[in-house]
Amino acid sequence: MGTFKIEGGHQLKGSIQPQGAKNEALQILCAVLLTPEKVTISNIPDIVDVNKLIMLLGNLGVKTQKNGPGSYTFQADDINLSYLESEQFKEEGRGLRGSIMIVGPLLARFGKGYIPKPGGDKIGRRRLDTHFEGFIKLGATFRYNREDYFYGVEAKKLKGTYMLLDEASVTGTANIVMAAVLAEGTTTIYNAACEPYLQQLCKMLNRMGAKISGVGSNLLSIEGVDELGGTSHRMLPDMIEIGSWIGLAAMTRSELTIKNVSWGDLGQIPEVFRKLGITVERKGDDIHIPEHKDGYEIQNYIDGSILTISDAPWPGFTPDLLSIILVVATQARGSVLVHQKMFESRLFFVDKLIDMGAKIILCDPHRASVIGHDFKSKLKATTMVSPDIRAGISLLIAALSAKGTSTIHNIEQIDRGYENIDERLRAIGAKIVRL
Repeated sequence: MGTFKIEGGHQLKGSIQPQGAKNEALQILCAVLLTPEKVTISNIPDIVDVNKLIMLLGNLGVKTQKNGPGSYTFQADDINLSYLESEQFKEEGRGLRGSIMIVGPLLARFGKGYIPKPGGDKIGRRRLDTHFEGFIKLGATFRYNREDYFYGVEAKKLKGTYMLLDEASVTGTANIVMAAVLAEGTTTIYNAACEPYLQQLCKMLNRMGAKISGVGSNLLSIEGVDELGGTSHRMLPDMIEIGSWIGLAAMTRSELTIKNVSWGDLGQIPEVFRKLGITVERKGDDIHIPEHKDGYEIQNYIDGSILTISDAPWPGFTPDLLSIILVVATQARGSVLVHQKMFESRLFFVDKLIDMGAKIILCDPHRASVIGHDFKSKLKATTMVSPDIRAGISLLIAALSAKGTSTIHNIEQIDRGYENIDERLRAIGAKIVRL
């Protein structure tokens, strides 16, 4: 189990470049299975979850060529379908949440797709019903082996249909879209997710020859085609990492510039941080966070009631940044209620922050009330364990702002989503060592 040792209380300075988007990468990489032609993808983040998926695709028979840092060419012209029923696949597929998204492309092109129950963060229930209900509506037969938690769908030919998704699942929408592009006839998906990363997937599929309309809305229409061709694609910067750096700058009262953030795809992220009193300046396509010498003050609602920050499907605020918001609020002036609607275990890391001296009341599994210190009382260094990716980066930010030297164990969770984070933080002045 890896460990970070962090000496907190130091101001940081400089600029930082966000990595390619993890959540986009997991969708885009699975889409290479839809064509036998070459697909070149750039700005791929060098992180554990993405590298696991690239390895899994290689074991499935996808030819993989690394062109340079973050750039790969994939060709799925000789797929080994027998790998899907091997013990090796059951083990490797189980270790990665994103592996579920190979099912749609495999089902569409080869008539069958299998997956063991995927792993990922321990943040509460993350059901797969939306994915498989969509495949069944397209004409697939579903089976599930309860003994070894193994899912399967099979179909001679998928047929387009209308469907109303039970939830606006990003991965569910992506999986169903990838299945529908090669289906016979037209598929209409209502209550579809419309996140920028899903828009990126649809745009890439259209360049490959798919016919998807309504991109960016919650109503997608997909006219099935017989085959798809190759293309090239560049990932967006990771909006969750961008939000993490905004929070880091505020908590350490540092002046930071976040480079090439693709402002048009950030949605409400800058505005939500502004509601916490943080100055978020736009400079071209960069974000500049000035030094907050006098701290930052949480805005109340117009009627004076306490601010609530909650997650919602896009264009609402992403749930992946609520952990960051919660940490940043611990040093604000004022109070805020953080409401995590989607996952019932994601706020359980707050006990670590309370140990560090934060004033947080965990109201229930979904809500936490934070009373800010206004930097009059610094968080205290401690030893902690990272429970998931987003809580891990939040605890790291807390440690960098705290008084004394902190230790974070199980940093493999952080490495799953953040590329070379210790090196990049040292480059802007952080005192962090990987043990």
